[in-house]
Amino acid sequence: MIIQKYGGTSVSTEAQIQGIAHNVAHLSAQGNPIVVVVSAMGNETERLLNLAHSLSPTPNRRELDLLLSTGEQVTSALLSIALQRIGCAAISMGAAHSLIRTRGVHSSAYINWVDELKLRRYLDAGTVVVVSGFQGVNDEGDITTLGRGGSDLTAVALAAVLKARECQIFTDVQGVYTADPRLVPRAKLLSNITFEEMLEMACFGAQVLQLRAVEFAYRYNVPLRVLSCFEECEGTVIDTEGVNMEDAEIRGIACNRDETRIMITAVPDIPGIAAKLLAPLITNGIHVDTIVQNIAAADSTDLTFTVSRLDALKAVEILRTTVENIGGGEILLDNTIAKISLIGVGVRTHTDIAARMFQILADLNVNILLIAASTMRISVIVKEEAVEIALPALHKAFGLDAAVSSADNLQ
Repeated sequence: MIIQKYGGTSVSTEAQIQGIAHNVAHLSAQGNPIVVVVSAMGNETERLLNLAHSLSPTPNRRELDLLLSTGEQVTSALLSIALQRIGCAAISMGAAHSLIRTRGVHSSAYINWVDELKLRRYLDAGTVVVVSGFQGVNDEGDITTLGRGGSDLTAVALAAVLKARECQIFTDVQGVYTADPRLVPRAKLLSNITFEEMLEMACFGAQVLQLRAVEFAYRYNVPLRVLSCFEECEGTVIDTEGVNMEDAEIRGIACNRDETRIMITAVPDIPGIAAKLLAPLITNGIHVDTIVQNIAAADSTDLTFTVSRLDALKAVEILRTTVENIGGGEILLDNTIAKISLIGVGVRTHTDIAARMFQILADLNVNILLIAASTMRISVIVKEEAVEIALPALHKAFGLDAAVSSADNLQ
């Protein structure tokens, strides 16, 4: 059983779709049952999202899901057409086929179950199933989406249900790197990484895999392999091997520029105030992170946290009513921040790592706005403009830079 997922950059053009079709047809001809999950072509999701926001700053999420799901449906239909053209039996399946049933709020729905029998019926007949990623249908019959990068989750869920040996994620890079190669040219390709490490990297800015997809793979023990769609390579394997909590090793640095800092000033300093403010956000599917409550002064305090920039306006809209009811002060937004995170097992228990990180940033005159930590991560919120100098400096200081070749020295 082979489960493959192709990201947007892998299916940007008709030529790329035809190339994928030939590769899939070759595997199918060898007798391999294949499910292919596809994303929308290129920047199609962004185009549709911008179109929606040109009509409303806070578009209705039900309608937004219906709109955004069309991108993946176009790709799956095109790939099926390309496969059929070269004599490979194929069928496309999207939300309308009720292959994946979901629950929860629009734009970040959860998978309830997958219709395995429907998949098996086509696979047993030798038909390649091309699935529109990122989407499902809820009990009301509405199309729902699984959050940004949700095609990864679609692929992992199908791999779990079909008990595939591994789930192959094809993208525009050769695998998982120690940092974003676009920001850190000396970033190294990792041959393998644990689920725990990948969870932290995905959560704090590494965009190669969706966080929920990694969580799902970890829960159902589905090994992942990240590969390049444009060149042959071994990629990066993500599984349970190599966990050793007593060794402190920085495995990567993640950077997330897609966050907004929200501060609510002068809220009453009483038990349960954080729950009153944050619970409505969580109920509406808004992920809240890096929460800090200042020391109380004059029976009031300030509460600061971060959310995705995409959710910022919606969060303020929800918060405004709550703040008015509790007698709070202002709601302040800061869209000029970024989060930098050191990732590795045992990081928190080795205090010298945090000390080194803070000193390096101090030497660069980078001001730390917020700090958060877990067993495998230390994160700092800084001004976005500081990323360009801070990220490469930290990457080098913690020994993550790739070796300099003689060819590099000549350039």
